[in-house]
Amino acid sequence: MPSPGVRILIIIKIKYTGTMKKIIVFLLSVAMLLPLGLHARKPSGPASLSVMSYNIRYGAADDGTNSWRYRCPATIYMLREHKPDIFGVQEALDFQIKFITENMNEYKSVGVGREDGKFEGEHMSIFYNKKKISLLKWGTFWLSETPEEPSKGWDAACFRSATWALMKCKESGKKFFYVNTHLDHVGEVAQKEGLAVVVNYIREMNPDNLPMVLTGDFNVKSDNPVLSDLNKIMKDARVYAEKTDNLNSFNGWGRSKQIIDYIYYSGFSSCTEFQTIQKKYAERPFISDHYPIKAILIF
Repeated sequence: MPSPGVRILIIIKIKYTGTMKKIIVFLLSVAMLLPLGLHARKPSGPASLSVMSYNIRYGAADDGTNSWRYRCPATIYMLREHKPDIFGVQEALDFQIKFITENMNEYKSVGVGREDGKFEGEHMSIFYNKKKISLLKWGTFWLSETPEEPSKGWDAACFRSATWALMKCKESGKKFFYVNTHLDHVGEVAQKEGLAVVVNYIREMNPDNLPMVLTGDFNVKSDNPVLSDLNKIMKDARVYAEKTDNLNSFNGWGRSKQIIDYIYYSGFSSCTEFQTIQKKYAERPFISDHYPIKAILIF
């Protein structure tokens, strides 16, 4: 029989050997799994698209302390916080487009002035994050009887236009159309017929039924019959989003509360979120006389 010292040594050796076996087995198991873990791609969720519509308010308007020169930083703060993949602006003049582009370097834009098809007048520009989205082609049409040239239609008070673009998401490879417009604020015939022009273009430009986004200031409430034909072919994100609100999008510098700005979509599997962005930025009471609206669309 071994001495107590030897017996203790043997017990320690057995325990040590058992522990070592467990450690070796564990390390071998990890080693076998490591190559798989390193090379396997993480399962990704469905591809999404963050969309925004923003009536920026005509930059040359004399709005007192709400004039563009006082509130322009607020626009940049808002965009930096929400980081939309793509967004459409209404009422933007050329210098406002340049201001956004200079302060948001990750974005490019397409669009023309509605007065001459170049630089004059309000732009219905589409901004897109160039790191995430590629521009394939784009164009402009006017909401009038002669949509291929700068023109005013029916009883409209102003020239009205729409910018369209065919885009491609760089990561997922998904293609989609984006249309951005602004209906007349006076002429009821122009509102109805102008949106009919938009609906016709949407149908004609998309024979392959790619996902489609339409953003804009429509200057009509959601129960207006003007929207009837559009509602047959596209969904209102405010209505169909899984998480949504029913807040006013037009504030009139605090003097009005109306919902007249919209994000419509088709060809996407769902809309997970719709938001009216009423937050204050840069200590300004209002970012514009309209609040930006945002939606998350799932391909």
